[in-house]
Amino acid sequence: MSPANEVRKSKAERTAEAREKARLIREAQVKKDKRNKMLIGWGIVAAVVAILVVVALVVTNSLKQNAPVADQGPVPANANAHGGVTLLANTGVAKTEAATVDAASVGDAPKTPPAEVVAPGAEAEAGKPVKVVLYIDFICPVCKNFEAQYNDQLTSLRNDGKITVEYRALGFLDSRSTTNYSSRAANAAACVVNASPEKYSDFFNALFAKQPAEGSAGLSDNDLKKMASDLGVNIDSCVDDKTYRPFVKFTTKEAAAIGVTGTPTVFVDGKQWGKGDSAQTPFPDFLQAAITAKG
Repeated sequence: MSPANEVRKSKAERTAEAREKARLIREAQVKKDKRNKMLIGWGIVAAVVAILVVVALVVTNSLKQNAPVADQGPVPANANAHGGVTLLANTGVAKTEAATVDAASVGDAPKTPPAEVVAPGAEAEAGKPVKVVLYIDFICPVCKNFEAQYNDQLTSLRNDGKITVEYRALGFLDSRSTTNYSSRAANAAACVVNASPEKYSDFFNALFAKQPAEGSAGLSDNDLKKMASDLGVNIDSCVDDKTYRPFVKFTTKEAAAIGVTGTPTVFVDGKQWGKGDSAQTPFPDFLQAAITAKG
């Protein structure tokens, strides 16, 4: 019940109050809508900026990975000037002299592949174990299959001192990735053998275990650095600086120049397996014949 002395508002006054209250509500809603639109606008701007940053990083990374590679460069420690890393018994790796390479000094691939490829430095010295030399590419699925089939046998014979195994990693299949993965992976392997030769075999095996599909971007440089880091080897600056990309470039050009046309290409004491008389000979038999002949 209203107090006796309260003045009752007229209909017009009540109507005016209602209109004013409605106006205030509308103004508050308009301000809220403007604020929400502003927040949405800034959110869209932030999202666009984030997308542009990601695109810029991807483009920058791609440009870095596909940038031209110099012709001249150093040979990593524990590797030879033909691109090879020679594995001895257990985790041993053959030591080598410091050297440099120049891809510009290498001739072009022959128009007609030779009937017999002669690989430089592929034949063992007198009195030394049988020498197995393999030209490989880290994105090559056939190379991975070869390793899956024969790595245990090669390792066993190597540990027994009957053979040495030299890998020459190429960038033959750079066109099978969008980031020159073959050369990047070969460079990373060269970085590892330079820094920690005893870890080379493990890193080599890891590259094939995590082999990317042909046609993909391949593992990133950060992935390659982490794979080495997981083995206790720091190759960060070596990968970032592409230190041994000229070395890989030289090895790839030299392989093409002598007539290597695919990977894996395998030599046992200088004789190419899978060609000529050995075309139908299983690799274990071909290898054992060379060991037996050596006495």
